[in-house]
Amino acid sequence: AMAQASPERVPAASQGTMNNVTIGGYDAGRDRPYAYYETIGGGMGARAGADGPSAIHSHMTNTLNTPIEALEYAYPLRVLCYQIRRGSGGAGRFRGGDGIRRDIQVLGEGQATLLTERRRFAPYGLAGGSPGQRGENILIRQGQETPLPGKGSIYLQDGDILSLRTPGGGGYGPESPA
Repeated sequence: AMAQASPERVPAASQGTMNNVTIGGYDAGRDRPYAYYETIGGGMGARAGADGPSAIHSHMTNTLNTPIEALEYAYPLRVLCYQIRRGSGGAGRFRGGDGIRRDIQVLGEGQATLLTERRRFAPYGLAGGSPGQRGENILIRQGQETPLPGKGSIYLQDGDILSLRTPGGGGYGPESPA
């Protein structure tokens, strides 16, 4: 409704989720249980006059990412990929921000629980801008990729990789012809 009344004051859709992930289990090397929890940033929607920022928390303030070194030191987990998901922001005169890809390998058995959104519906563009890419949750087991739902829990085997690919933000305005 606000976009119709005052489109220059309303941004396109952001990632629309906090991308909650928990992984827990038993750390045999330290002889104790563990629980890892993190929210993973994504792309913010573009607005009139500016591209959307990439790889940030737009729905949870005062939140930082967990540094890879801290995560790997504290938990039986290994981060195999942590990068901006280039091209996931929606096209437009002003581009939506790009999401994040974070691949976490489990070193032992465990369980992951995901609470994510924008896996079925893409973050919308505004004023002729294109939507951002939807997020994806993927289990990689022995080289085989299996899509996971946006919400749920899954048992993880030693060596499994949980790949979280967060949504990009929507673009704003039609793309200029080349």
